[in-house]
Amino acid sequence: MATLTETLHRTPLYDQHVKLGARIVPFAGYEMPVQYPTGILTEHNWTRSSAGLFDVSHMGQAHLTGPDHQTVAKALEKLVPGDVLGLAAQRIRYSQLTNPQGGIIDDLMITRTSDDGRFYVVVNASRKDVDYAWLNGHLPDNVKLEPIEDHALVALQGPKAAAILARHCPKAPGLAFMSATPDTFDGIACHIARSGYTGEDGFEISVAAKDAGTLVETLLADPDVKPIGLGARDSLRLEAGLCLYGHDIDEETSPVEAGLVWSIGKRRRSEGGFIGAERITREIAEGPKRKRVGIKPEGRAPAREGSLITDEQGRSIGTVTSGGFGPTVNGPVAMGYVETALAPAGTRINLVVRDKPMPASVAALPFTPHNYKR
Repeated sequence: MATLTETLHRTPLYDQHVKLGARIVPFAGYEMPVQYPTGILTEHNWTRSSAGLFDVSHMGQAHLTGPDHQTVAKALEKLVPGDVLGLAAQRIRYSQLTNPQGGIIDDLMITRTSDDGRFYVVVNASRKDVDYAWLNGHLPDNVKLEPIEDHALVALQGPKAAAILARHCPKAPGLAFMSATPDTFDGIACHIARSGYTGEDGFEISVAAKDAGTLVETLLADPDVKPIGLGARDSLRLEAGLCLYGHDIDEETSPVEAGLVWSIGKRRRSEGGFIGAERITREIAEGPKRKRVGIKPEGRAPAREGSLITDEQGRSIGTVTSGGFGPTVNGPVAMGYVETALAPAGTRINLVVRDKPMPASVAALPFTPHNYKR
């Protein structure tokens, strides 16, 4: 097995993670902090009540550029089911790159910048090489993919995030959810998006790698901000009912099965015209055979990824794709796929743990209400 230092990348904030006492683990090709000395439970609760600071620099940032909005938007619309043409300047769209079978190559955030013909995209760390190869192989010659390799990306998430950032970034307080703008952080040039993946109000800040340490040190000097690792990031997104690529979605899973139809614009549903549209539009019209659902196990034992889901008669109906303890819920929570007929909230199911059926029920998502700034 390869060692960490031989094969893994480090983000521009690696030294700060070590200095803060983080436990470092390999994740998506990077050495990343999974937790800090206070522990995952404290980090999770701090983010829900104050403001947590996440290093998400491992994710892929890139620009897509072309002669004008129409050209680049139409090129993107061949690759994703989201409405890109109708995206206003400085607005963000969540969508998915889809394959010819209607499966999800990756999910991504697409921002139309204020520069005509220029989009900013953020993709998952584990998929960026696949994504970039797919984009380069399918974009027309007059639309270029330009990976941003010299920037860090940090997320400030939680109910106090807006007030904290307002003291450093003049435009931050005025941003609506899923909008973005160029801004400055105490005079440092950055790009701020009001978005995130915790279910809380918050921001993602793209900043030059050389300035990332200064920005992070300034934020961590605020008594309302604490560093948060991958462990709490996962429990926060699970409680928020958000998919994690490679777990809840993959190249076999369609956006319809995953419950992501809300991200497919009305025009796109009727027009199609994107890779994988045949399966996706058919599933929208007829319904998929299986659906992603929330699962609430009875008792305190968590359901782990890969656990078999059965009906009350013991017949296999699906598999758990994410599971763990939800600190805000104060109990175990999970997500998985079940046959559509058994997907309504309240349906009694069993989770097979160590060959024993454990009672559970299908639950509505999210497990905790989203607190986005609308």
